[in-house]
Amino acid sequence: MLTTNPFDDDKLREECGIFGIWGAESASSFVALGLHALQHRGQEAAGIVSFDGTNYHAHRAMGHVAGNFDRDDIIRKLSGKVAIGHVRYSTTGETALRNVQPLFADLAEGGFAVAHNGNLSNAMTLRAALIRRGSIFQSTSDTEVIIHLVATSSYSSPLDRLTDALGQVEGAYSLVCLTPEGLVACRDPLGIRPLVMGKLGEATIFASETVALDVIGATYLRDVEPGELIIVNGQGVRSYRPFAPAKARPCIFEHVYFSRPDSIVDGTSVYEVRKNIGAELAREAPVEADIVVPVPDSGVPAALGFSKEADIPFELGIIRSHYVGRTFIQPSQDVRNLGVKLKHNANSALIDGKRVVLVDDSIVRGTTSLKIVQMMRDAGAKEVHMRIASPPTKFSCFYGVDTPERSKLLASQMNVEEMARYINADSLAFISIDGLYRALGDQRDGAAPQRCDACFTGDYPTTLTDCDVEGKPKPLSLVASR
Repeated sequence: MLTTNPFDDDKLREECGIFGIWGAESASSFVALGLHALQHRGQEAAGIVSFDGTNYHAHRAMGHVAGNFDRDDIIRKLSGKVAIGHVRYSTTGETALRNVQPLFADLAEGGFAVAHNGNLSNAMTLRAALIRRGSIFQSTSDTEVIIHLVATSSYSSPLDRLTDALGQVEGAYSLVCLTPEGLVACRDPLGIRPLVMGKLGEATIFASETVALDVIGATYLRDVEPGELIIVNGQGVRSYRPFAPAKARPCIFEHVYFSRPDSIVDGTSVYEVRKNIGAELAREAPVEADIVVPVPDSGVPAALGFSKEADIPFELGIIRSHYVGRTFIQPSQDVRNLGVKLKHNANSALIDGKRVVLVDDSIVRGTTSLKIVQMMRDAGAKEVHMRIASPPTKFSCFYGVDTPERSKLLASQMNVEEMARYINADSLAFISIDGLYRALGDQRDGAAPQRCDACFTGDYPTTLTDCDVEGKPKPLSLVASR
């Protein structure tokens, strides 16, 4: 089985989306709708766990939310006024049903379910230590480490046990958990991964993005703050700050690519930021051209900003089909080559004889850009210039984004001129790191950046316990000895 979406194959993959609700009739119905809105964050699998006051109910499945959670019989089985859900793209752990979240366990204090967005950079170390102490793991997901740390904590209350567990992990996490004390939502002290809080009538909601609130008609209240832990139960909503204060470092790539353009992230419109990025890019890397063409769909807002600032017409020079499945059987190389056009096709009437500026969000391995540039040339483009709405991606991410090892990132192996020759573009330019911060309304202080930009700069905000900076796992003997 081979993908029919070769352009998306060379994108950075976001890790997951989470959603939780307390105090709503048929809570699982709202979770399913919220997960639909978060489907872009994880298309590999989905799951929901609910609680009816006595029993926990769970359903997990491979594939999209649609087809798995749009059936009345499934939603009826997920009864209760509280539920959490998860959409997954694996960054740790194999693609298998046993890794689909939310994960659930019966602990001594009662049932415990967790949905996790992010990645723990010391999960291998913690897992090795837990196994030596007798823990038996049922999945290969780093999220299960949290459950075992909760189970083995010496504290008495579920909330204290969870806090104790989170005090031992490194990396990025936004969590929604079902515990005997109530629904718990929390965000790592650096706030690397997003989490927002909303209200729908008397119900309290947590979600990875504001669009998940919009789809169910909920009101956005605020972001869950970095290092904050919130518990919702029959006594109301309580906020705790159990961790030492730290300078927040939210992921800058949420604005570049991961979040939906209609979301509000860190109080800022993603759509407006992406248009600002395009405008900055036009100022930093101007080029004489006839049309500006976005690489759909993520390149559209930046291309609009570039077009307006450069005063070059914006045109949909690549048309994307939204009705092609992700996979199908391709028996020969000829058919595989034709499969490229099933998802994206050049609008030749616009391209022929034109000097084209292509705007995309990033370059990872370079295979996508190579194919798109060739598509423009095959359609008769006179010149093809590529502008990228992020700085060169030179480093791997260890915080929940599925990036290749550093050696497979094109920008870590070539300079910009070499990359331009590799993708066969007449010119290539990336927005600068300072330009990206300006588009966000920030200024980057080299000694203390305001966001996690490690994929561009190599400035990692946490210790990398399990992997080296090249993205390669450290030898198990070293990890296990810690």
